[in-house]
Formats: sequence, C-alpha cells, structure tokens
Amino acid sequence: MAGGYRAEDDYDYLFKLVLIGDSGVGKSNLLSRFSRNEFNLESKSTIGVEFATRSIKVDDKIVKAQIWDTAGQERYRAITSAYYRGAVGALVVYDITRHVTFENVERWLKELRDHTDQNIVIMLVGNKADLRHLRAVSTEDAKAFAERESTFYMETSALESLNVENAFTEVLTEIYRVVCRKALEVGDDPTALPKGQTINVGKDDVSAVKKVGCCSV
Repeated sequence: MAGGYRAEDDYDYLFKLVLIGDSGVGKSNLLSRFSRNEFNLESKSTIGVEFATRSIKVDDKIVKAQIWDTAGQERYRAITSAYYRGAVGALVVYDITRHVTFENVERWLKELRDHTDQNIVIMLVGNKADLRHLRAVSTEDAKAFAERESTFYMETSALESLNVENAFTEVLTEIYRVVCRKALEVGDDPTALPKGQTINVGKDDVSAVKKVGCCSV
C-alpha cells in the first residue's frame, strides 16, 4: 500500500501486558492515556477485566501491545490465573500520594511472580506525579525498592500525560529485546511464544510472534 501504511492487524509481535496495583491508583487512566490519549477525572472503579491494544514501532518491527487492566479490589481475585496467563510484561502501579499503595507493591509483585514466567519485564510505576504537594512516597525510596526487586522504575501522571508513553514503550522495547536475545540463543526460533497466532482472548497464550525473522542485535 502507498505510503508504507500497514493495516491495524498487521504486526510482527503481540505482547500481553498486565496492569496491577491497588484500586484507585490510576491503572485505567494510564491505559486510556496510552491506548486512546484520553483521561477521565470521573473514571469509576474497573469491575472485572478490561483490555485495550495499541501498536508501536521498535526498530523496524510493529509491536502490538494487548494491555489488561483489572480491579484492585480483593473480591475479584478469582480472575487471577487467567488474568496473568501469557503475560510477558507488567506495570505495577502505586499512587505517590498514598503510602499504603506503595507498601502493597510487594504483595502485588509476589502474586505476579507466582503466576508468570521468570523473564517477565516489570516496571514499577509511581502514578499521580502531578500531585507533587501531596507526595507521600519519595522518589529515592521507590528507586531503591525497584533496584532491590530488579524492576524498571518511572513516575507518571496520566492527568498530565507525563511519562505514560515512556513507561509502556520502555517495557515493550525491553520485551522485544528479550525475545530477540532468546531467538539468537536458540537459533532464530523466537522463544516458546507461538508463531502465527493472532489475538484470541481466552486461549492460554496471548503473546505471539507472527514472523520467524527477528531483530538484528
């Protein structure tokens, strides 16, 4: 097609990301800001699970993210295993103005690691960075925690659109690099991720590699 346009379903990689963290930390607004560039001050608590998709370009490949968002409330815990299945990246979100949401990150990380592959790429996200005057969690504390836990770290504001794009893009780019490294190690078979599988929610594996060829590193 003229102008190098690629159809919506034309992608090289499909990666499932999950958003986790306490209720009210802004997970849904991070998702809507990244996927649709929208922010809703009146957004209500998510009930059950929602997901959105967006594609970005990494090197010369189209990487499609399927990002799952869930309620942080305890009563929805029954969805846990299905929610995490096939995830290759996660954003663990807390609210910089509510210290308890940061304290609970440890529990969220444990649950995440109990249900996913050890190679999952994790980004710790301190959201609501626009509320500087109400800050209850210092950047230094969060950075130190992220280092201890071997996760990436970024502060975001879904309201101001600060670092939202960067947080998702960094996670997706790192997943892409991990897949490429693995492909080189095993002779260009891009990991155990199934090739040629398109989106089909409900199947065991969501993340997929559509083409055998991988990046040149």
